[in-house]
Amino acid sequence: MIINQFFIPGIAHSSYIIAGDRTCAVVDPARDTARYLDAARDMGVRITHILETHLHADFVSGHLDLAEATDAAIYAPKSGNCAFPHYAVSEGTEIPLEEIRFSVIETAGHTPESVCYVATDTARGNSPVSLFSGDTLFVGDVGRPDLFPGRATELASSLYDNLQTKIMTLPDECEVYPAHGAGSLCGRSMAAKRTSTIGYEKKYNYALRIAHREAFVRALTSEMPAAPDHFARCSAINRAGPALMRNLPRPVPLESKAFFERMKDERSLLLDVRSYQSFSGVHIPGAWHIDLSGNFPTQAGWILPPDKDILLVVEERRHAEEAALQLHRVGFDRVAGYLEGGMLYWGSAGLPISRVPVLCPDEAHALVSSGDAVLVDVRSKEEWDTAHAEPSIHIPWHDLRTRYKELDPSRHHILMCKGGQRASIGASILKMHGRGHVSNLGGGYTAYRRAGYAP
Repeated sequence: MIINQFFIPGIAHSSYIIAGDRTCAVVDPARDTARYLDAARDMGVRITHILETHLHADFVSGHLDLAEATDAAIYAPKSGNCAFPHYAVSEGTEIPLEEIRFSVIETAGHTPESVCYVATDTARGNSPVSLFSGDTLFVGDVGRPDLFPGRATELASSLYDNLQTKIMTLPDECEVYPAHGAGSLCGRSMAAKRTSTIGYEKKYNYALRIAHREAFVRALTSEMPAAPDHFARCSAINRAGPALMRNLPRPVPLESKAFFERMKDERSLLLDVRSYQSFSGVHIPGAWHIDLSGNFPTQAGWILPPDKDILLVVEERRHAEEAALQLHRVGFDRVAGYLEGGMLYWGSAGLPISRVPVLCPDEAHALVSSGDAVLVDVRSKEEWDTAHAEPSIHIPWHDLRTRYKELDPSRHHILMCKGGQRASIGASILKMHGRGHVSNLGGGYTAYRRAGYAP
């Protein structure tokens, strides 16, 4: 039995090929499936099984694309009520693949339909050797149970039972292969390590060390990080069956005047994916800004309105293709076009431009201290609670979509995150809502602290 892991930064998603001599299974595939086809070809095996652990909330799965390309059978949780052709699995289902046996255990908790696949290499013995745990068990954490309104306590209690009576009864040497690692918001404190063992998790995973149900439920239902908007959409897309990637339009280049006319359409959304420094220097008024080099897919999924034709501002054509792929991963399938020639051609056409001044810590502090500006900390609640500057007000960057109303449009607002990217997102939101006097604190809280203005 050979196991290959595939990791996608940003959404911190792990998927797997489990191969025998001639055939293999793919667990929790990403939407861009070429990686599995290439790997299977290099390994000399054929993809015959596609195993889904649950209806992923944080990304759109590639199960239909992969099935079309390979004729592989899809296996998905019975309680997920999936609308596409598949084999419905439940507690006790066994799936053979040559001398590998996958046994299904139901592990409701992170989601109501979650399952795990326990793999046994029968050529070597009858003891389980690997657990493909989806979002039930991570390295250093477990799946958050609070994504379903009104069901957090119920799901946390189910998760406790399934961890204690099923997961923790596996052999200590059984390897753990989760669907996410550090950086994902499907848990609270995942480790950077991408695989583990049952024994290691029993010893070091904080959640598995909570002995009593009541304490476990309290720990898993309080002080959880905010969940992005697309978490509520991707599960439904995966249940229905995503559109095939080959049927999605590719972004086309649009010259400046055509781009300008297209962005006037109320069905269009303007998204600038250049660096925050470039956006600050010059951008098109009314554009959303999300830096492609940051945590782009999660941030885009979190704040962008769905069901819009997305028009991109990029530095190069390849960035349009990359942005489109990452947007597809979180359920945005209408990436219509991009500005040909970028902001250089836009400016040469004499079309409107705007900017966001970037201030150094000394400039920002002088303005805040004199009362000429308001410092707005857009970091997460967890970051704010750890340490923050005085005086400042706290509004997480994603909440500015509605809480911009709390900010006086006549005042100068200086936005601060950890380094500058999230503050730039916030600045784009404030500007489109009429808070035009906005600056970005260059270097963010890190620079402000090093200058001596924050703890």
